[in-house]
Amino acid sequence: MDSYLIQVNGHGDHAPVLDVHLKNTGNTISPGKVKGRKPRWAVRASEMSKKTFNPVRAIVDSMKVEPNPKKTMISLSLGDPTVFGNLPTNDEVTRAVKEVLDSGQYNGYAPSVGYQSCREAVAAYYDCPEAPLKAQDVILTSGCSQAIELALAVLANPGQNILVPRPGFSLYKTLALSMGIEVKLYNLLPEKAWEIDLEHLESLVDEKTACLIVNNPSNPCGSVFSKSHLQEILAVASRQCVPILADEIYGDMVFADCKYEPIATLSTNVPILSCGGLAKRWLVPGWRMGWILIHDRRDIFGNEIRDGLLRLSQRILGPCTIVQGALERILHRTPPEFYHNTLSILKSNADLCYAALSAIPGLQPVRPAGAMYLMVEIEMEHFPEFENDVEFTERLISEQSVFCLPATCFEYPNFFRVVITVPEEMILEACSRIQEFCEMHYQGAEGAQDLECDK
Repeated sequence: MDSYLIQVNGHGDHAPVLDVHLKNTGNTISPGKVKGRKPRWAVRASEMSKKTFNPVRAIVDSMKVEPNPKKTMISLSLGDPTVFGNLPTNDEVTRAVKEVLDSGQYNGYAPSVGYQSCREAVAAYYDCPEAPLKAQDVILTSGCSQAIELALAVLANPGQNILVPRPGFSLYKTLALSMGIEVKLYNLLPEKAWEIDLEHLESLVDEKTACLIVNNPSNPCGSVFSKSHLQEILAVASRQCVPILADEIYGDMVFADCKYEPIATLSTNVPILSCGGLAKRWLVPGWRMGWILIHDRRDIFGNEIRDGLLRLSQRILGPCTIVQGALERILHRTPPEFYHNTLSILKSNADLCYAALSAIPGLQPVRPAGAMYLMVEIEMEHFPEFENDVEFTERLISEQSVFCLPATCFEYPNFFRVVITVPEEMILEACSRIQEFCEMHYQGAEGAQDLECDK
């Protein structure tokens, strides 16, 4: 019989090393021969990978349609503000990164939760009397997407459920299902500028509910909740003792006639994990810098959630160190006029798009108040040759070379989402083509009825 001797070696500045020695007592083990097992290849994908499903990719990739070759493609589908080059980041932002790169001081590994000085910079930027923050309340992540993933992973176990907005960002469902977490969809109300149906929300809570996701300002709706509505949401969470995961990546990206309220500034007792990052407001989504802000003034999370986030962050060794090193300068040197100019462009595009689409028979856009999107209802009864929003948007591509995302991607059929970050002339051209498309296919009440009878 073989026995094993394990000893720990280590001295000086060197870390201890485990040395394993096989002590042979006479018997030998033949390579490749394990009793009771016949070697064979059986490599299979994990259950987690099989449960991972992105509805946007599934729907878009299945849209086998070619654009009209006579018209230049206009894509209003991708929430990336950098695509067309009309919304560059500020020079101070890029200069901050260049300075850090040239310094050579941020080329190594950082702590998994981020450098202490960088966490201090984020805490100082968001700290306020209503929602105080210190460095230990900040976890730096690889983009807001990872912030959401870590927040979900620390709050929910397989078999539990989370409450997710409908329509809502598809990543919530993608992440939850891959972790074995059930998704319950609560309704947003287009007739109330996409406020939450609070009664429906509260009806979904049960003993297995792990958290409530609140996305404000909203993707895909472009809506911004009022202070009073946020207080109503907090009242539900407080009554039901459900923590909130606040997706606030579009925080402060609101138009001039609106005010953004971070939900944590209004909470007296509901613990909140607020997820944000540089991607949208600073127009650098590819830099992959996000954060979780831990708001827990009643110590409901306690050390357990903080320790859990620390352990989960150690699965990878933190976000990009170069961008971390530039964070303080990015947050504090970016001039206010940069934010103002970005929002002016988005507001102008939103107004143009809303006005143009409102004039088209069969379409009902919902006016946005922030972020980078607006949602448009398709009055499907007036387009009877199309089964749903996916068919409608497919034909829009093939006939007019305009690509809008069908809202089935966001669990909200018979709407489509428009991205308003494109240059103004492209917005106008796209709306003109959408009008031409709708006029060609629109059926009044009688025409639609006749077409249904012919089917």
